[in-house]
Amino acid sequence: MPFPDGFLDELCARADIVDVVGRYVSLKRSGSGYLGLCPFHNEKTPSFSVSQDKQVYHCFGCGVGGGVINFLMRAENLDFQDAVHRLADMYNMPVPEKAANDELRARRMRVYALNRDAARFYHEMLLSPRGAQARQYFAARALSAKTVRNFGLGYVPDGWTNLLDEMTARGYTKSELLDAGLAVKNDKGGLYDRFRNRVMFPIVDVRGNVIGFGGRVLDSSLPKYLNSPDTIAFNKSRNLFALNLAKNSKMGRLILAEGYMDVIALHQAGIDCAVASLGTSLTEEQARLMTRYTKEVVICYDADSAGVKAAQRAIEILRRAGLEVKVLRIPGAKDPDEYIKANGAESFLGLLDRSESHLEYKLLNIKAKYALENDEDRVAYLKDAARLLAAVESPIEREIYAGRVSETARVPKEAMLQEIARERRAYANRQKREEKRGALAPERAFQPAERSLRYADTRSAVAEEGVIALAFKDADLLRAASEKLSPDRFSSEFLRRVYTILLERCENGRAISLSAMEDVLTPEESAHLTLILSRPVKHVNAKQELEDYIDRIQTQAIASSAQSEEDLLTLAARRHKEKKSYGGQ
Repeated sequence: MPFPDGFLDELCARADIVDVVGRYVSLKRSGSGYLGLCPFHNEKTPSFSVSQDKQVYHCFGCGVGGGVINFLMRAENLDFQDAVHRLADMYNMPVPEKAANDELRARRMRVYALNRDAARFYHEMLLSPRGAQARQYFAARALSAKTVRNFGLGYVPDGWTNLLDEMTARGYTKSELLDAGLAVKNDKGGLYDRFRNRVMFPIVDVRGNVIGFGGRVLDSSLPKYLNSPDTIAFNKSRNLFALNLAKNSKMGRLILAEGYMDVIALHQAGIDCAVASLGTSLTEEQARLMTRYTKEVVICYDADSAGVKAAQRAIEILRRAGLEVKVLRIPGAKDPDEYIKANGAESFLGLLDRSESHLEYKLLNIKAKYALENDEDRVAYLKDAARLLAAVESPIEREIYAGRVSETARVPKEAMLQEIARERRAYANRQKREEKRGALAPERAFQPAERSLRYADTRSAVAEEGVIALAFKDADLLRAASEKLSPDRFSSEFLRRVYTILLERCENGRAISLSAMEDVLTPEESAHLTLILSRPVKHVNAKQELEDYIDRIQTQAIASSAQSEEDLLTLAARRHKEKKSYGGQ
């Protein structure tokens, strides 16, 4: 069940978004609101705005926005339920017993317990006579008994129902095994174990809960690695392997490695700040999660083409999250595990301290594409490097790296700086052309960034946005609108839904608050609604403004209806004409 009526209203009324955001972002007063550096992307000029009057935040740089609950969801990587609990804790407000969706929370707690018992079962199997082959695998990877124990590593023998039989004997139901992603249903409705004949890696969240598993085969079968699916307790895009251990590291950075064994080998060597994504490419949510524990991330991926491509992508994601990013190249080895075995942990730490900045890494990758003894390749290298450096805001960084590139290509530094300046001018001109196109098409500026929310009738939608903005400003204006404007007159499905929610809340005497509505809005919807509320409004004569908006919406709806009727008549006439031309057949 959802939170009870009135609880979210009271919580959001008690919470102050400036106070909450101020615990994560340094805010300064700016006019009637507050400004700061966005915690969700990398920026040097503040574009992150917080309105105390409207109790919303909005970043004009990356476009995120919403109320106080939405902010906590993003800042702490929480789901809606947990964000509400976090906010309630901040303001010492008890959450009603029935508030937290008892059934779902109870199911989640059972999944945590089931995963914990499954992890113990897998570990027992590893240490049993049946786990001899798995123990040999870990021994071949030079893992100590202490490391195996610290990471809770395990093994599941071959067979269709090893875990299923054990867990049902302990009192867990088949539906709970499905909830945990540990069992799979076949075409006939029967269940079998998801993981079979694999060494097992428990995935533990930062609170210490076993939320899922990764399994590696011991033979040549496919897939080589298999991870738990997303469940009510596990979302692979919002968690990182070994972050529960790395969060306590004193090394002042996190190492982003490619796989479980790389992470485990680093931790065993005393380098306890390593983490890995969970069978997928790095996500924005994982990058934001890392910002809670560090300011610097060193990417340590394989040096093959796939690793280079993944590192390039990860650099941009991590920088958007506001992290300082470096990249570690491992000479003479394919991964950290292999290097440490050959050279030792001290040597690896030396490499770590000499990690390349993200610019050095990108420039070396550009260089690798060209044969610099060839004049054409050398020119192409310089142009590629100039395009990269033209996007660098710091003049000092541009100067330093321009010198390195010019030295590598054996050209005067001044020539390189001129090429960078030319690229910066070209970029500025492109930006101006984009702005000019935007100015010539002002309606486009009102289109939501999210494609699924795009407006079919922009003229009407702008007026619909105006009605909603006024409704949030003054409940009396919403009541006045309700007497003259029906939701079915709205051209935008999204805005119609927001208007309907507002009318229902008003009718039931509930507060008009974005934060209290975020349980029924997606993050993209919250962001766009925040943008609507953040736009400057006149409100010189709010009642007249409302009348004008309603008149435009009604006029557009009538015109659209008339157009549709005309289209139907035209189509009918054409069909009649075609029928006559074919002799009535």
